[in-house]
Amino acid sequence: MGLAVLTMKASVIEMFLVLLVTGIHSNKEMTTKMKRPKLTVPQINCDIKARKIINPEFVVKCPAGCQDPRYHVYGTDVYASYSSVCAAAVHSGVLDNSGGKVLVRKVAGQSGYKGSYSNGVQSLSLPRWRESFIVSEGKPQKGVTYPSALTYSSAKSPAAKAGETTKAYQKPSVPGPTTQPVTLMQVPGTTPMEGNHTTLPKPSPSAGSATSSSRPQPLGHRSRELDLWSTTTYTSSPHSPGANPAGETDLWKPGSVLLDAGFVPEEELSTHPLDPESQGDPNCKVDLSFLIDGSASIGKRRFRIQKQFLADIAQALDIGPAGPLMGVVQYGDNPATQFNLKTHMNSRDLKAAIERIPQRGGLSNVGRAISFVTKSFFSKAGGNRASAPNVAVVMVDGWPTDKVEEASRLARESGINIFFITIEGAVENEKQYVMEPNFASKAACRTNSFYSLSVPSWFSLHKTVQPLVKRVCDSDQLACSKTCLNSADVGFVIDGSSSVGTGNFRTVLQFVANLSKEFEISDTDTRIGAVQYTYEQRLEFGFDTYSTKPDILNAIRRVGYWSGGTSTGAAIRYALEQLFKKSKPNKRKLMILITDGRSYDDIRIPAMAAHNKGVITYAIGVAWAAQDELEVLATHPAKDHAFFVDEFDNLYTLAPKVIQNICTEFNSRPRH
Repeated sequence: MGLAVLTMKASVIEMFLVLLVTGIHSNKEMTTKMKRPKLTVPQINCDIKARKIINPEFVVKCPAGCQDPRYHVYGTDVYASYSSVCAAAVHSGVLDNSGGKVLVRKVAGQSGYKGSYSNGVQSLSLPRWRESFIVSEGKPQKGVTYPSALTYSSAKSPAAKAGETTKAYQKPSVPGPTTQPVTLMQVPGTTPMEGNHTTLPKPSPSAGSATSSSRPQPLGHRSRELDLWSTTTYTSSPHSPGANPAGETDLWKPGSVLLDAGFVPEEELSTHPLDPESQGDPNCKVDLSFLIDGSASIGKRRFRIQKQFLADIAQALDIGPAGPLMGVVQYGDNPATQFNLKTHMNSRDLKAAIERIPQRGGLSNVGRAISFVTKSFFSKAGGNRASAPNVAVVMVDGWPTDKVEEASRLARESGINIFFITIEGAVENEKQYVMEPNFASKAACRTNSFYSLSVPSWFSLHKTVQPLVKRVCDSDQLACSKTCLNSADVGFVIDGSSSVGTGNFRTVLQFVANLSKEFEISDTDTRIGAVQYTYEQRLEFGFDTYSTKPDILNAIRRVGYWSGGTSTGAAIRYALEQLFKKSKPNKRKLMILITDGRSYDDIRIPAMAAHNKGVITYAIGVAWAAQDELEVLATHPAKDHAFFVDEFDNLYTLAPKVIQNICTEFNSRPRH
């Protein structure tokens, strides 16, 4: 019996334990179910704009039919918060026109939004907005709680129209006004603003293969991917001021402008910056082109270092419309513009664009790239500013595979300041493959070290950032900047007829010398030539005879008085043939004709020929010169190009006016 009792007790205990375990398991299941309540997704209408919803991150359900053009969208991928949430979701491809769930995250405002046509929706462009958002598939992220009801910025909640109950949304505790959303993630494609170090990770061995190219690599041109590499850390400059702070809202204010696209606050349409410093550094107003090496020999890893170098330059420069502007041309077999001067107007956008540049591959045709930049890059359509110096920084891995000297000369004569950065140049046994020895010295703006930097290793390229920035911003040292005083071939056509006389002829020569002194004279800057005429013509000296200012002034003093008749028409034809026919193609051609009387021959046809050949003619009349002839000789408008004084002794008064008009005309026309 004792055994039976013990057996019964054991059974009871066993049953109790089973019930206890079962109960605990049931409680766990109930607890689990309680902890995972089903997400209630709020529904919104097609016309609800992201700016009306205060929540920084939320999931909503969009109805069908939001593809309709009346629901406006601003931007591509990243949308201004003035956009319809659902229409943006359709534009991005997250939803189709049948509607569905979408995840919305608020992000920082952008300096510009580019419109595009996608998935049946035409988005519009917008200069800037204080807040943006991005959309993705409506799948909740782990560990994130989404509101079941949205908080709207207006007391008249749009949710009420849809029959929803609007509750206050409890946001996380963050500094700043509670009406501003929290920026939960970085805008895709932008560079992080926090921190001042960028680490270039060591790529896997498979990434070491050179960029493929359909053309064979030139004999002797090294494959730089064979080197051993280690992780390298670069230090970049601190974040430049002027960017919109993350999380700043676009609070709508009265006084908005009604556009076809809807109401847009006047503050956002204003051309004035939200922050004065966002206009760029006015002490470094340059138009800057980087010619980057995308050839196969550079390899993928060095190409990434090159892009990091450009990003550090963009950060250090403080890009903006009142300061430096920067574009990028990549060269390989052939050059191509990655983006021009006006594409990106702040350092943040520029850095993001640099990161997205793909490598082209091919040879290192630097000369072809320089010619391309001279002809096509510095144009008004591409954002070139007449008041800013033009600078081209050429980056070369090793050495060029074509000739650069002639292309560089033409670039310099166009007023482009060329800097060369040569990384890991040819060693002794490789110099036989270099087409032009000392190519950097021959190609740079001046043959001194100011315009050329030799970097021994790609590892040390980052050390060049500050020295280069300092040089390109030093406007006093940019000797090749194209100005009204250093970019012309100036031909003087001087009347040596008998009516002038020996004494007055000396006065005329002094006037010619006074004008010449104002120009910057060299073989690559302004050049001076002179023709004297009577019935006949004589070339006193050509554009290529003298290349320094002292030599030019001495040559002017040595001109002898000829004496004779006055055949001005024949003199113009002679000057076009013997003087201006030898003018350089990238030079402005200026003819300054000085006469004291009416011409014995016809001047109309020769004057027209000069105008048609692009020769800008300034007609200077003295004493008995005919006003009507001066106006025919002069380039239109005659009031800016024809001058008259009644006595030779008053000629000196015209020199400042002539120079002023030459510069005014130069600054009013495109440089290239």
